Amino acid sequence: MSDQPHGVSIGLEQQGNHFFLTLRARGKLTHEDYQTMVPMLNSAIAGVENPKIDCLMDAKELQGWEPRAAWDDLKLGLSHGREFNRIAVISDKRWMKIASKVGSWFISGEYKVFDSEDKAMIWLRQDE
Repeated sequence: MSDQPHGVSIGLEQQGNHFFLTLRARGKLTHEDYQTMVPMLNSAIAGVENPKIDCLMDAKELQGWEPRAAWDDLKLGLSHGREFNRIAVISDKRWMKIASKVGSWFISGEYKVFDSEDKAMIWLRQDE
């Protein structure tokens, strides 16, 4: 476990079967971070028929994933990939843009990286 600050702040709003998930990732994410986050998401969408999730992830302070956390992230994509409609990531890091391409293989929706929250929100809210 890292001595550096790390973790994920989570916000979740629901309107019918549509969810708006906000994440703010900081530092190098750990398995323990996913042990906190994934049950919250699972609990929120449990019993909801055909959930649709739009996600805004602020990754400006994200430094990456510990190996086990990277595996947790992959499992999250595999188990809920069909439910993600759009994922907007805010980051100016080149490696995050590459990671987003890999991540998009595991969801049925769209996945884009933006340099500002304003641009990300415009994209997430189009077609509403």
